[in-house]
Amino acid sequence: MSTYAEPPVTFVRGEGSYLFDDEGRRYLDFLSGLAVTSLGHAHPAVADAVCHAARTLVHTSNLFGTVPNQEVAATLDRLLGGGGRVFFANSGAEANECALKLARKWAGHGRYVVVSAYGSFHGRTLATLHATGQPAKHEAFQPLPEGFRHVAWADIDALERSLSPEVAAVLLEPVQGEGGVWPAPRGYLEQVRRLCDDRGLLLIVDEVQTGLCRTGRWFGFQHYGVSPDIVTMAKALGNGVPIGACWARQEVAAAFAPGDHGSTFGGQPLAASAARAVLAVMEDRGVAELARQQGAYLADSLAVLPGVSEVRGLGLLLGAELTALDARLVARLSLERGLVVNAVTPTALRLAPSLLVSRPEVDEAVGILTSALEAAV
Repeated sequence: MSTYAEPPVTFVRGEGSYLFDDEGRRYLDFLSGLAVTSLGHAHPAVADAVCHAARTLVHTSNLFGTVPNQEVAATLDRLLGGGGRVFFANSGAEANECALKLARKWAGHGRYVVVSAYGSFHGRTLATLHATGQPAKHEAFQPLPEGFRHVAWADIDALERSLSPEVAAVLLEPVQGEGGVWPAPRGYLEQVRRLCDDRGLLLIVDEVQTGLCRTGRWFGFQHYGVSPDIVTMAKALGNGVPIGACWARQEVAAAFAPGDHGSTFGGQPLAASAARAVLAVMEDRGVAELARQQGAYLADSLAVLPGVSEVRGLGLLLGAELTALDARLVARLSLERGLVVNAVTPTALRLAPSLLVSRPEVDEAVGILTSALEAAV
């Protein structure tokens, strides 16, 4: 269906930070399938785990227990501080659907509104689309499910004014990725946490793009010293194998009873085996610290380029704001030169390379981008 533009390239193979098209041409991938292949393409540990699972046990349904998803749930709970429960889904949108349903069930009838921020992105199901703070994306699909309210990003006063008795939860990203790579300002999430505590509301943090070492910490909210009630994740969790997860504090998760929510494929052994391998590599290699170091190097390299007015983001989720240049044109010129990035807004490029990217690869990418910027003038 025509839900995407005609693809400019057809990729047939990937290896580490590189992709190869059907004509044999090599590209440096600084988008990672929209922040998904965080260990690079065809990582041996993930490939081996998937192959082993495919030959061992692919699916049973969630009517029965399996070992891989139990181990992944335990690891995620430990990384999030413990004391929680996990629901597995197949995508970030589904993880957020789980969070929205859980918030309503926890809050009870009459408290059903979820407040999110303009510029946010939370998914494309009907509910997560309405949670997404981009009204232009809503119009074709009205009427959308009720119970969603939007306020200006990083405006604590606007958020406080929105908190009527019907509100159950606040849903925010630590970095607005699709909105242009805008990190939460210092102090904002701390203020939101205090408001939620004062009003008896849940704080849901959408870590679908930021989670699992992308920002230089295991989770983006950890930069701000807050403790969410619900955390959603996906993308990097399977390194390309579809899996999402919704974690919640035990007392919040307890609101769900058997039959309240489900997923035929969520957490099935194949995907959970991939996730188990991903988490093991991330812990063994200290990937969060690698992302912090390489992110700082990439940000410094981008900041001095002619045509770049600002670099923002955390770790290896960066946005390069351009001066009087069309970001879509620069992205196209970069692709023609062998670099994959994307225009996240008309004036900003998003860069999200593998978290195992090397400095020579960063230098190569910056060189290609420099050529594209010069050609775009």
